[in-house]
Amino acid sequence: MSTEPPGPKGSPIIGNSGQYARDPFSFITACAEAYGDVAHFELGPIETYMITNPADIERVLVTDDAKYRKPAFQDDAIGDLLGEGLLLSDGETWRKQRELAQPAFLMSRLSGLSEMMTDYTAETLADWSPGDVVDVEIEMARLTVKIIVEAMFGSSIDDERVRTVQENLEPLGSRFEPNPLRFAIPDWAPTRENREYKQALSTIEGIVWDLIEEREGTHHAGGVGEEGEPMDLLSILLRARDRGEQSDENLRDEMVTMLLAGHDTTALTLTYTWYLLSEHPEVESRLHDELDSLLGGERPTFADVRGMEYTEAVLNEAMRLYPPVYTIFREPQVDVRLGGYRVPAGSAVMLPQWAVHRSERYWDSPLEFDPDRWLDERADDRPRFAFFPFGGGPRFCIGKQLSLLEARLILGTVCQQYRLEYQGGEPFDLRGSLTMHPRQAMSMRVVER
Repeated sequence: MSTEPPGPKGSPIIGNSGQYARDPFSFITACAEAYGDVAHFELGPIETYMITNPADIERVLVTDDAKYRKPAFQDDAIGDLLGEGLLLSDGETWRKQRELAQPAFLMSRLSGLSEMMTDYTAETLADWSPGDVVDVEIEMARLTVKIIVEAMFGSSIDDERVRTVQENLEPLGSRFEPNPLRFAIPDWAPTRENREYKQALSTIEGIVWDLIEEREGTHHAGGVGEEGEPMDLLSILLRARDRGEQSDENLRDEMVTMLLAGHDTTALTLTYTWYLLSEHPEVESRLHDELDSLLGGERPTFADVRGMEYTEAVLNEAMRLYPPVYTIFREPQVDVRLGGYRVPAGSAVMLPQWAVHRSERYWDSPLEFDPDRWLDERADDRPRFAFFPFGGGPRFCIGKQLSLLEARLILGTVCQQYRLEYQGGEPFDLRGSLTMHPRQAMSMRVVER
């Protein structure tokens, strides 16, 4: 047996990064289909091993998690953006921050946020009229920004600042789109892209600092309401800072991470869900039947969420076909064996949701939108890590339950009043950044039910 996994031939210096940059989704799919469980290629100077067997993915994320770390090979820009927040921190720093943050994400707390989520959704709907054409990605992102600020900052954000956040997401996201030349261009180089990125980052940081300053003095017992200390994430971190356990830099890193990561994936999940429902009227009709029967025209409550079985299946199927986080990277700290091959310490291990979620090895008719696959016996037969939109193991996404609750409540609220009909071209293109976004505007017509 060969000691080197198979993989596509690359170019000198840039390796396969040109192929990956042109279309990361086609490249990932082609490698999975051609080379099987382990594919080896080079992204610039980085030796990369793409793993698509769910058993090996579970080994990386769960069983042998201690052998891996968050990658040190990513460029400085993501460090500038997210710092030592939960997404990028490692080791003892990450464990302390995760333990500190956990109370803000307990279901016992999240259950009290459901009315706030449906109130903000109703505000969004108040700006729509039958016949309007809206960019549903923008609409969902503005809604989820408001929700994440209320949920995790413990305050509200006005429409002007929401628009500012949205306007600055494009240059931030562009900085992380695959680009084979980026390996050769330092972050300090005065390129247009670097200048726009730094300006956008400065603007986002300014908004976060404003939100932090607005909460100063309200984060102790009695500061909010009559039920003791507020348990939004910012209040928890401010109290830890007062005890000398957090610095201002820690505050900045965690809250920038929460603002950006906390709204983006939910907004994208909803965007792709609306598109898929528009393209599959029989699924949309079944979803409406469930919601009409359960809610009777009223806004959903936290108690209603448990009954949204088909709604949950629709969301899972949307995340399977269009996972907002389309690949995860890990870096082995020691030599490991995956798929029968040696993977050296310091290399990149790529775990691509995009390829695994769409593999015919684990899914019947994998390119079909079929929510029933989550409700019948097929759900019991597939490997655990054939579906991992929120990662897995100790580092699974801390906001998973918040995102799923939010998505179900938003769907339930909107569907009481409107349908959305996709107006864009077919098929729409995707662009890879930190998350997977549509390249075109997701234009949808608002139709009264």
